[in-house]
Amino acid sequence: QHGTALVGFLAFPYFESSLTADDEISSFLIALLNVYVFLLIGAIVVSYFISKSVTRPLNFIAEKMQIVNLGKRNELIEWNSRDEIGVLVRQYNRMIRELENSAEQLARTERESAWREMAKQIAHEIKNPLTPMKLSIQYLQKAIDEKNPRVHELAAKVTQTLVEQIDNLSAIATSFSSFAKMPKGENEAVDLNIMLQGICELFGKEENVSVSFTTSVEKPMVFADKNQLLSVFNNLVKNGIQSVPESQGPTIDIAISEQHEMIQVKVIDNGIGISEENYSKVFVPNFTTKSSGTGLGLAIALQIIEGAGGAIWFESVVGQGTSFFVVLPKMK
Repeated sequence: QHGTALVGFLAFPYFESSLTADDEISSFLIALLNVYVFLLIGAIVVSYFISKSVTRPLNFIAEKMQIVNLGKRNELIEWNSRDEIGVLVRQYNRMIRELENSAEQLARTERESAWREMAKQIAHEIKNPLTPMKLSIQYLQKAIDEKNPRVHELAAKVTQTLVEQIDNLSAIATSFSSFAKMPKGENEAVDLNIMLQGICELFGKEENVSVSFTTSVEKPMVFADKNQLLSVFNNLVKNGIQSVPESQGPTIDIAISEQHEMIQVKVIDNGIGISEENYSKVFVPNFTTKSSGTGLGLAIALQIIEGAGGAIWFESVVGQGTSFFVVLPKMK
Protein backbone atom coordinates (compact mmCIF):
# COMPACT_ATOMS: atom_id res chain seq x y z
CA GLN A 1 0.00 0.00 0.00
CA HIS A 2 1.30 3.25 -0.99
CA GLY A 3 0.58 6.28 1.37
CA THR A 4 -2.28 8.63 0.44
CA ALA A 5 -2.08 12.40 0.32
CA LEU A 6 -5.02 14.85 1.00
CA VAL A 7 -5.79 16.53 -2.21
CA GLY A 8 -8.92 18.65 -1.24
CA PHE A 9 -12.45 18.77 0.20
CA LEU A 10 -15.59 18.07 -1.73
CA ALA A 11 -18.69 19.83 -0.31
CA PHE A 12 -22.29 19.22 -1.32
CA PRO A 13 -24.83 21.96 -0.25
CA TYR A 14 -27.82 20.84 1.84
CA PHE A 15 -30.63 22.80 0.16
CA GLU A 16 -33.43 21.43 2.30
CA SER A 17 -31.90 22.88 5.44
CA SER A 18 -31.50 26.35 3.81
CA LEU A 19 -35.12 26.43 2.65
CA THR A 20 -36.36 25.46 6.09
CA ALA A 21 -34.47 28.37 7.72
CA ASP A 22 -35.83 30.90 5.18
CA ASP A 23 -39.36 29.67 5.79
CA GLU A 24 -38.98 30.05 9.52
CA ILE A 25 -37.67 33.63 9.15
CA SER A 26 -40.52 34.53 6.75
CA SER A 27 -43.10 33.05 9.07
CA PHE A 28 -41.65 34.94 12.00
CA LEU A 29 -41.65 38.24 10.08
CA ILE A 30 -45.23 37.71 8.88
CA ALA A 31 -46.39 36.85 12.37
CA LEU A 32 -44.56 39.90 13.75
CA LEU A 33 -46.09 42.10 11.04
CA ASN A 34 -49.57 40.78 11.82
CA VAL A 35 -49.05 41.54 15.48
CA TYR A 36 -47.93 45.10 14.70
CA VAL A 37 -50.86 45.63 12.30
CA PHE A 38 -53.27 44.35 14.92
CA LEU A 39 -51.69 46.57 17.56
CA LEU A 40 -51.84 49.56 15.19
CA ILE A 41 -55.51 48.94 14.41
CA GLY A 42 -56.22 48.47 18.09
CA ALA A 43 -54.39 51.68 18.93
CA ILE A 44 -56.39 53.59 16.29
CA VAL A 45 -59.69 52.22 17.63
CA VAL A 46 -58.75 52.94 21.23
CA SER A 47 -57.52 56.47 20.37
CA TYR A 48 -60.74 57.15 18.46
CA PHE A 49 -62.91 56.28 21.43
CA ILE A 50 -60.61 58.15 23.79
CA SER A 51 -60.73 61.25 21.56
CA LYS A 52 -64.51 60.96 21.32
CA SER A 53 -64.81 60.73 25.07
CA VAL A 54 -62.64 63.85 25.37
CA THR A 55 -64.16 65.93 22.56
CA ARG A 56 -67.82 65.04 23.26
CA PRO A 57 -68.08 67.16 26.42
CA LEU A 58 -66.06 69.91 24.73
CA ASN A 59 -68.46 69.94 21.78
CA PHE A 60 -71.37 69.98 24.23
CA ILE A 61 -69.90 72.99 26.02
CA ALA A 62 -69.19 74.70 22.69
CA GLU A 63 -72.84 74.24 21.64
CA LYS A 64 -73.99 75.74 24.93
CA MET A 65 -71.70 78.72 24.42
CA GLN A 66 -73.07 79.32 20.92
CA ILE A 67 -76.64 79.72 22.21
CA VAL A 68 -75.73 82.12 25.02
CA ASN A 69 -78.09 85.08 24.69
CA LEU A 70 -78.28 88.21 26.80
CA GLY A 71 -82.00 88.52 26.12
CA LYS A 72 -83.06 85.26 27.76
CA ARG A 73 -82.21 82.95 30.64
CA ASN A 74 -79.32 80.63 29.80
CA GLU A 75 -79.20 77.08 31.14
CA LEU A 76 -76.35 75.93 33.36
CA ILE A 77 -74.41 72.75 32.53
CA GLU A 78 -74.66 69.83 34.95
CA TRP A 79 -71.39 67.89 35.28
CA ASN A 80 -70.82 65.62 38.27
CA SER A 81 -67.23 64.57 37.59
CA ARG A 82 -64.48 66.62 39.20
CA ASP A 83 -62.08 66.23 36.29
CA GLU A 84 -60.57 68.82 33.97
CA ILE A 85 -63.89 69.11 32.08
CA GLY A 86 -65.62 69.68 35.41
CA VAL A 87 -63.34 72.66 36.07
CA LEU A 88 -64.22 74.10 32.67
CA VAL A 89 -67.95 73.52 33.29
CA ARG A 90 -67.81 75.25 36.68
CA GLN A 91 -66.09 78.24 35.10
CA TYR A 92 -68.75 78.34 32.36
CA ASN A 93 -71.58 78.24 34.91
CA ARG A 94 -69.94 81.02 36.91
CA MET A 95 -69.60 83.09 33.75
CA ILE A 96 -73.29 82.55 32.92
CA ARG A 97 -74.39 83.69 36.39
CA GLU A 98 -72.20 86.79 36.22
CA LEU A 99 -73.40 87.50 32.67
CA GLU A 100 -77.05 87.31 33.73
CA ASN A 101 -76.41 89.61 36.67
CA SER A 102 -74.58 92.09 34.44
CA ALA A 103 -77.33 91.92 31.80
CA GLU A 104 -80.00 92.55 34.45
CA GLN A 105 -78.10 95.52 35.85
CA LEU A 106 -77.52 96.89 32.34
CA ALA A 107 -81.21 96.52 31.45
CA ARG A 108 -82.23 98.24 34.69
CA THR A 109 -79.79 101.07 34.05
CA GLU A 110 -81.03 101.50 30.46
CA ARG A 111 -84.66 101.53 31.61
CA GLU A 112 -83.93 104.12 34.28
CA SER A 113 -81.96 106.22 31.81
CA ALA A 114 -84.75 105.96 29.22
CA TRP A 115 -87.38 107.00 31.74
CA ARG A 116 -85.23 109.92 32.90
CA GLU A 117 -84.78 111.12 29.33
CA MET A 118 -88.48 110.62 28.61
CA ALA A 119 -89.45 112.54 31.75
CA LYS A 120 -87.12 115.42 30.79
CA GLN A 121 -88.56 115.48 27.28
CA ILE A 122 -92.16 115.44 28.51
CA ALA A 123 -91.44 118.23 30.98
CA HIS A 124 -89.78 120.28 28.24
CA GLU A 125 -92.62 119.75 25.78
CA ILE A 126 -95.27 120.63 28.38
CA LYS A 127 -93.46 123.81 29.44
CA ASN A 128 -93.48 125.16 25.88
CA PRO A 129 -97.30 125.60 25.66
CA LEU A 130 -97.66 126.58 29.33
CA THR A 131 -95.54 129.71 28.93
CA PRO A 132 -97.76 131.48 26.34
CA MET A 133 -100.86 130.33 28.25
CA LYS A 134 -99.58 131.93 31.45
CA LEU A 135 -98.56 135.14 29.70
CA SER A 136 -101.93 135.38 27.92
CA ILE A 137 -103.89 134.98 31.15
CA GLN A 138 -101.69 137.55 32.93
CA TYR A 139 -102.17 139.97 30.03
CA LEU A 140 -105.95 139.47 30.17
CA GLN A 141 -106.01 139.91 33.97
CA LYS A 142 -104.05 143.15 33.61
CA ALA A 143 -106.52 144.41 30.99
CA ILE A 144 -109.42 143.62 33.31
CA ASP A 145 -107.79 145.37 36.26
CA GLU A 146 -107.13 148.46 34.16
CA LYS A 147 -110.69 148.34 32.76
CA ASN A 148 -109.37 148.27 29.22
CA PRO A 149 -112.26 148.94 26.80
CA ARG A 150 -110.90 146.25 24.44
CA VAL A 151 -111.13 143.58 27.13
CA HIS A 152 -113.70 141.52 25.19
CA GLU A 153 -111.52 141.54 22.09
CA LEU A 154 -108.49 140.57 24.20
CA ALA A 155 -110.50 137.82 25.90
CA ALA A 156 -111.36 136.31 22.50
CA LYS A 157 -107.68 136.31 21.47
CA VAL A 158 -106.62 134.79 24.79
CA THR A 159 -109.29 132.13 24.43
CA GLN A 160 -108.05 131.26 20.96
CA THR A 161 -104.46 131.08 22.24
CA LEU A 162 -105.49 128.86 25.14
CA VAL A 163 -107.43 126.51 22.86
CA GLU A 164 -104.46 126.22 20.48
CA GLN A 165 -102.01 125.49 23.29
CA ILE A 166 -104.39 122.99 24.89
CA ASP A 167 -104.65 121.22 21.54
CA ASN A 168 -100.86 121.24 21.41
CA LEU A 169 -100.69 119.67 24.88
CA SER A 170 -103.22 117.06 23.83
CA ALA A 171 -101.15 116.22 20.74
CA ILE A 172 -98.01 115.89 22.89
CA ALA A 173 -99.79 113.56 25.30
CA THR A 174 -101.13 111.51 22.39
CA SER A 175 -97.66 111.18 20.86
CA PHE A 176 -96.08 109.96 24.07
CA SER A 177 -98.99 107.63 24.75
CA SER A 178 -98.76 106.17 21.24
CA PHE A 179 -95.05 105.60 21.61
CA ALA A 180 -95.39 104.05 25.08
CA LYS A 181 -97.90 101.48 23.84
CA MET A 182 -98.61 101.21 20.17
CA PRO A 183 -102.27 100.20 19.76
CA LYS A 184 -102.86 96.87 18.07
CA GLY A 185 -103.37 97.46 14.37
CA GLU A 186 -106.65 96.57 12.70
CA ASN A 187 -105.17 95.23 9.50
CA GLU A 188 -107.03 95.45 6.22
CA ALA A 189 -106.30 95.58 2.50
CA VAL A 190 -104.82 99.01 1.67
CA ASP A 191 -104.26 100.39 -1.82
CA LEU A 192 -101.14 102.56 -1.51
CA ASN A 193 -101.88 104.30 -4.82
CA ILE A 194 -105.13 105.72 -3.48
CA MET A 195 -103.64 106.58 -0.07
CA LEU A 196 -100.55 108.38 -1.38
CA GLN A 197 -102.47 110.22 -4.10
CA GLY A 198 -104.70 111.60 -1.35
CA ILE A 199 -101.67 112.67 0.68
CA CYS A 200 -100.19 114.43 -2.35
CA GLU A 201 -103.42 116.33 -2.99
CA LEU A 202 -103.62 117.35 0.66
CA PHE A 203 -100.08 118.70 1.03
CA GLY A 204 -100.02 120.06 -2.53
CA LYS A 205 -102.62 122.63 -1.49
CA GLU A 206 -100.10 124.34 0.79
CA GLU A 207 -98.53 127.52 -0.56
CA ASN A 208 -95.19 127.12 -2.40
CA VAL A 209 -95.22 123.34 -1.82
CA SER A 210 -94.81 120.99 -4.79
CA VAL A 211 -95.73 117.34 -4.26
CA SER A 212 -95.52 114.81 -7.10
CA PHE A 213 -96.60 111.17 -7.21
CA THR A 214 -95.55 108.36 -9.57
CA THR A 215 -96.24 104.64 -9.47
CA SER A 216 -95.12 101.65 -11.52
CA VAL A 217 -97.50 99.24 -9.78
CA GLU A 218 -101.10 99.05 -10.96
CA LYS A 219 -102.48 97.70 -7.68
CA PRO A 220 -99.98 98.04 -4.79
CA MET A 221 -102.04 96.27 -2.12
CA VAL A 222 -100.65 95.71 1.38
CA PHE A 223 -102.22 94.22 4.51
CA ALA A 224 -101.81 96.68 7.35
CA ASP A 225 -103.61 99.19 9.57
CA LYS A 226 -104.80 101.97 7.26
CA ASN A 227 -104.76 104.75 9.85
CA GLN A 228 -101.29 103.85 11.08
CA LEU A 229 -99.87 103.80 7.53
CA LEU A 230 -101.55 107.13 6.83
CA SER A 231 -99.85 108.53 9.92
CA VAL A 232 -96.45 107.23 8.77
CA PHE A 233 -96.61 108.72 5.27
CA ASN A 234 -98.12 111.98 6.52
CA ASN A 235 -95.21 112.28 8.93
CA LEU A 236 -92.60 111.54 6.24
CA VAL A 237 -94.05 114.16 3.88
CA LYS A 238 -94.47 116.71 6.66
CA ASN A 239 -90.88 116.17 7.83
CA GLY A 240 -89.68 116.58 4.25
CA ILE A 241 -91.50 119.89 3.88
CA GLN A 242 -90.24 121.19 7.22
CA SER A 243 -86.64 120.23 6.37
CA VAL A 244 -86.55 122.68 3.47
CA PRO A 245 -85.14 126.17 4.25
CA GLU A 246 -87.57 129.09 4.01
CA SER A 247 -85.53 130.57 1.18
CA GLN A 248 -86.59 127.83 -1.24
CA GLY A 249 -89.84 126.04 -2.00
CA PRO A 250 -90.31 122.46 -0.73
CA THR A 251 -90.42 119.79 -3.44
CA ILE A 252 -91.55 116.31 -2.42
CA ASP A 253 -91.47 113.34 -4.80
CA ILE A 254 -93.31 110.14 -3.87
CA ALA A 255 -92.74 106.99 -5.95
CA ILE A 256 -94.12 103.45 -5.65
CA SER A 257 -92.37 100.41 -7.11
CA GLU A 258 -92.34 96.64 -6.68
CA GLN A 259 -89.19 94.95 -5.37
CA HIS A 260 -89.20 91.14 -5.13
CA GLU A 261 -92.80 90.66 -3.94
CA MET A 262 -92.45 93.78 -1.75
CA ILE A 263 -94.00 97.20 -2.30
CA GLN A 264 -91.50 100.04 -1.92
CA VAL A 265 -92.50 103.64 -1.28
CA LYS A 266 -89.84 106.31 -1.74
CA VAL A 267 -90.32 109.81 -0.31
CA ILE A 268 -87.72 112.32 -1.56
CA ASP A 269 -87.32 115.89 -0.32
CA ASN A 270 -85.00 118.75 -1.25
CA GLY A 271 -84.27 119.74 2.34
CA ILE A 272 -81.06 120.33 4.22
CA GLY A 273 -80.36 116.61 4.61
CA ILE A 274 -79.15 114.67 7.61
CA SER A 275 -75.55 114.84 8.79
CA GLU A 276 -73.66 111.57 9.10
CA GLU A 277 -73.20 111.87 12.86
CA ASN A 278 -77.00 111.88 13.25
CA TYR A 279 -77.65 108.77 11.15
CA SER A 280 -77.91 106.49 14.18
CA LYS A 281 -80.25 108.91 16.00
CA VAL A 282 -82.94 109.38 13.34
CA PHE A 283 -85.24 106.62 14.64
CA VAL A 284 -84.33 107.17 18.30
CA PRO A 285 -87.11 108.62 20.51
CA ASN A 286 -86.76 112.31 21.42
CA PHE A 287 -84.37 113.08 18.55
CA THR A 288 -85.43 115.94 16.31
CA THR A 289 -83.71 118.56 14.20
CA LYS A 290 -86.76 120.85 14.31
CA SER A 291 -87.37 123.65 16.77
CA SER A 292 -90.69 122.07 17.80
CA GLY A 293 -92.07 118.58 18.08
CA THR A 294 -91.57 115.60 20.36
CA GLY A 295 -89.07 113.73 18.20
CA LEU A 296 -91.28 110.63 18.32
CA GLY A 297 -92.68 110.65 14.78
CA LEU A 298 -90.03 108.47 13.14
CA ALA A 299 -89.69 106.26 16.23
CA ILE A 300 -93.44 105.54 16.01
CA ALA A 301 -93.17 105.08 12.23
CA LEU A 302 -90.46 102.46 12.78
CA GLN A 303 -92.72 100.56 15.19
CA ILE A 304 -95.65 100.67 12.76
CA ILE A 305 -93.70 99.55 9.69
CA GLU A 306 -91.84 96.76 11.47
CA GLY A 307 -95.11 95.65 13.07
CA ALA A 308 -96.56 95.29 9.57
CA GLY A 309 -93.63 93.07 8.54
CA GLY A 310 -91.81 95.80 6.60
CA ALA A 311 -88.73 97.97 6.92
CA ILE A 312 -87.89 101.67 6.81
CA TRP A 313 -84.56 103.37 6.14
CA PHE A 314 -83.15 106.51 4.54
CA GLU A 315 -80.38 107.92 2.37
CA SER A 316 -79.30 111.52 2.71
CA VAL A 317 -76.89 114.08 1.28
CA VAL A 318 -76.29 117.21 3.33
CA GLY A 319 -77.51 120.28 1.44
CA GLN A 320 -79.35 118.24 -1.22
CA GLY A 321 -82.08 116.32 0.56
CA THR A 322 -83.16 113.02 2.04
CA SER A 323 -84.87 109.93 0.62
CA PHE A 324 -86.91 107.74 2.96
CA PHE A 325 -87.72 104.20 1.88
CA VAL A 326 -90.64 102.16 3.20
CA VAL A 327 -90.94 98.51 2.17
CA LEU A 328 -94.05 96.43 2.94
CA PRO A 329 -95.01 92.85 1.98
CA LYS A 330 -97.24 92.71 -1.07
CA MET A 331 -100.69 91.35 -0.26
CA LYS A 332 -101.40 88.14 -2.17
